[in-house]
Amino acid sequence: MTESTITDLSGLEKKIGYKFQNQALLRHALTHTSYANERHQGHEGSNERLEFLGDAVLELASSEFFYRAHPELPEGSLTKLRASFVCEPALAYCAEQIPLSPWIFLGRGEEQTGGRMRPSIISDAMESVIGAIYLDGGFEAARGFIHRFILNDIEGKQYFYDAKTILQEEIQKRGEGDLTYVLLSEEGPDHNKRFTSAVLFHGEELARGSGGSKKHAEQRAAYEALRSLGIVREKQHREE
Repeated sequence: MTESTITDLSGLEKKIGYKFQNQALLRHALTHTSYANERHQGHEGSNERLEFLGDAVLELASSEFFYRAHPELPEGSLTKLRASFVCEPALAYCAEQIPLSPWIFLGRGEEQTGGRMRPSIISDAMESVIGAIYLDGGFEAARGFIHRFILNDIEGKQYFYDAKTILQEEIQKRGEGDLTYVLLSEEGPDHNKRFTSAVLFHGEELARGSGGSKKHAEQRAAYEALRSLGIVREKQHREE
């Protein structure tokens, strides 16, 4: 979606489940620095300040959520758990549920070099939208958005976000050997590439996965390996 097609943001409002009183805030949240610079709007025209605000709102909402959900966890464990849900790859992954990427206003150069698929840009926009909702409707409205798109399916996402680490730990329990990740293919134009990677153990493929970056593809491959080995299902069953 390009600037010429983004004339009305009501479609995005429906997707995120929030109607802005001031839709200009939402447009501001979606305006990347490259777009603002091309129009000589300076830093005030970009979403950087809203990103700063949204980051703080997200940290508070997620801290409260995990504090209440896990009274048995010490501070260090809570910090690690929260970090896995508010890091760049996690936010970019959550934004795919909307999806948010097509609605971002990008400069021509950034668009041509694949910026629309770049996790850093997508995650920044996600935080900016949180900041915009906070300014428009207050903390409760922002928390509602965070719960719908970031703090949902906690167990499933935790296994996905930590898939490579969990898989390595499980493999070590079953015997010696290291996991290796191999890039199988790289398809599509520069601005919309699709990577497919496989995870190998002793040279044998455990699973493969695809994503918009090599890192994302490896993460998906690790998660699929956990599923194929029955590890995710077994763990979730025990925790239920």
